[in-house]
Amino acid sequence: MSGHSKWSTIKRKKGALDAKRGKIFTKLIRELSTAASIGGPDPDSNPRLRLVVDKAKTANMPKDNIKRAIDKGAGGGDSAAYEEFVYEGYGPGGAAILIETLSDNKNRTVGEVRHVLTKRGGNLGASGCVAYLFDKKGVLTFDREAIDADALMEAALEAEAEDVVEGGGTLEVFTESSAFATVKEAMGEQGFEPAAAEISMLPSTTVPLEGNEAEAMLGLIDALEDLDDVQHVYSNFDISDEEMARLV
Repeated sequence: MSGHSKWSTIKRKKGALDAKRGKIFTKLIRELSTAASIGGPDPDSNPRLRLVVDKAKTANMPKDNIKRAIDKGAGGGDSAAYEEFVYEGYGPGGAAILIETLSDNKNRTVGEVRHVLTKRGGNLGASGCVAYLFDKKGVLTFDREAIDADALMEAALEAEAEDVVEGGGTLEVFTESSAFATVKEAMGEQGFEPAAAEISMLPSTTVPLEGNEAEAMLGLIDALEDLDDVQHVYSNFDISDEEMARLV
């Protein structure tokens, strides 16, 4: 499991996501509006929108907020038109970083991303410099303590998931991105509802970090995620459980 996956799990447990709920809602509203604008307002016929709606529900976003965001995106009008931009670079220790953004001002976004990377010991790279290190996969995350692991693994196998990995107090079910919705639905029918479900960019290789480099990387990821235009940050850093426990 990548260090960033561990970091995400720890933040959920510490309630750090709750502390940033307002910012999370703002980013989800942007995603909902963009997905509805691109593929229409019906989640049943718009897989991208269905995924974001599920994320919004998991984050406990009120239904009225979700509906307003979808209506705004589908209706067009004077709402801001967001474009998707992906930035690539490196962090402390040479770990690769992939940054997905939704922005109505590319110059502002790239400036903010570059500033955070430079200030936190990283640097912005050319397009394609690290993207080849990541594969798009579906990830369903379950709380290990609340799940019968053997039953979950059997259900995942029946649903034709790719793999199940245990670590950091979680069980993670991995799927091909195209099979994500099918696997999620099949597991839900077996009574397994994930604590988190997303399409993610998973690294094919990892870079181990410890000490000051590990601490600097966690600070960099946090600062990037705090930018309004940044939707997702992926990295191939890996930090041991012992080191992560010391840092947080």
